[in-house]
Amino acid sequence: MPQAVTHVLIVIILLDIFRDYILKKKHRNKFPMHYLIIAGIAGLLPDIDIAVYWILKLTSGVALTNIHRTFTHTLFLPAIFLLLGFIFWSSKSEFLEKHKMKLRMIFFVMAFGTLMHLLLDYLLSGYIIPFYPFSYASYGLNLIELTPWPETILPALDAILLLSWLIHEEIKHKISDFI
Repeated sequence: MPQAVTHVLIVIILLDIFRDYILKKKHRNKFPMHYLIIAGIAGLLPDIDIAVYWILKLTSGVALTNIHRTFTHTLFLPAIFLLLGFIFWSSKSEFLEKHKMKLRMIFFVMAFGTLMHLLLDYLLSGYIIPFYPFSYASYGLNLIELTPWPETILPALDAILLLSWLIHEEIKHKISDFI
C-alpha cells in the first residue's frame, strides 16, 4: 500500500499542476490553494477504515482484511462526493465566500482525492474491490511487487515526490520568501 504521504502528495501535486499550468491565469483565483489541502486530506480518507480497525481490535478479534479496503475503498466513496458536489452546486456560505471557495468545489476535489487514493492502491499495492459489498471481485496491478526492491521503493517514492514538489513550488511560487 502506498504510504500516507504518497496519497497526500500525489493529489496535491496533480491539482497544483492543474492549477499552475492548465487553468488560465484569470481563473486561478477561482481555484485557491485551500482546495489543494482539502484534496490532499481527502487522498487519505479511504484509509479511515484503519482507524476503525484499531477501535474494533480493542473489543474483538477482527482481522484487518475484514475491515481495510472494503467500504471506503470502493468507487462509491468518490461517487458520493461527486454527487454532493452537484447537489450543492448553487449553495452559498459566507465563510467559504470569504476564502473564495465554493462548497461544490470542495466536494469535487474530495472526489478527486479519494479517487486518486483508489487508483494508487490499484496500481501500486495489490488490489481494490471497487464494488464491495455488491461484488467481491478485486482488481489491481501491484506494480511495487514487480520491482527488485519492493521494501524500499515506497519511502523513496515519498522522498522523490516531496522534494520534486518543493523544488517546483520554489521555482514557480518562491516559497522561500515565506520562511
